[in-house]
Amino acid sequence: MSWITTLTGQQFDLLQPRASKVNPLDIAHSLANLCRFNGHSDRFYSVAQHSCMVADLVPEEHRLTALLHDATEAYIGDITRPLKALLPNARQIETHIWHAICARFGLNPALPACVHDADMIALATERRDLMPPDDTPWPCLAGTQPLTQRVRPWSCEEAFHRYQMQLLNELTNNNRRQAIARHRANAPSKPAYLQEGRHCA
Repeated sequence: MSWITTLTGQQFDLLQPRASKVNPLDIAHSLANLCRFNGHSDRFYSVAQHSCMVADLVPEEHRLTALLHDATEAYIGDITRPLKALLPNARQIETHIWHAICARFGLNPALPACVHDADMIALATERRDLMPPDDTPWPCLAGTQPLTQRVRPWSCEEAFHRYQMQLLNELTNNNRRQAIARHRANAPSKPAYLQEGRHCA
């Protein structure tokens, strides 16, 4: 058995993920109930809230990708960086799921640099505000400064509603941007009456 049952009743196969099985409600619900840092923060802090923070730090055109950059965790959980490095198969499974998510929402699987940078800024801020004091350097945060404002963790319910609303809003905006891009790609470069072989009456 390689599938899990999601909130909406989908049988999501981890080894053969399909875009048609990816549901925004499943992602929002799971990430809102999933605690960052494998539950070792001093207070509950959801992956959904982390994703909203990252989305707030990137340009508008990349907010949907930022909101979904950890959406694979809705299906495989929040695997810590050290464990992921020890389990190459986990990375491969995660990559396949990410591609299914991107196919579902019309995203480029290549993560923009601004999303990666925002992810690290969020991580640095979360470490400062939510993790036990520790002077041991985290190599991934070298050169990254946390935000000046401090993190106020949301409840599961607040995280779900905020994430879901922001996700639906960005999905709508993304669909609009794609429709405009398609229109521009298909539109004639000149008005019809100036096209070759066309003349004004």
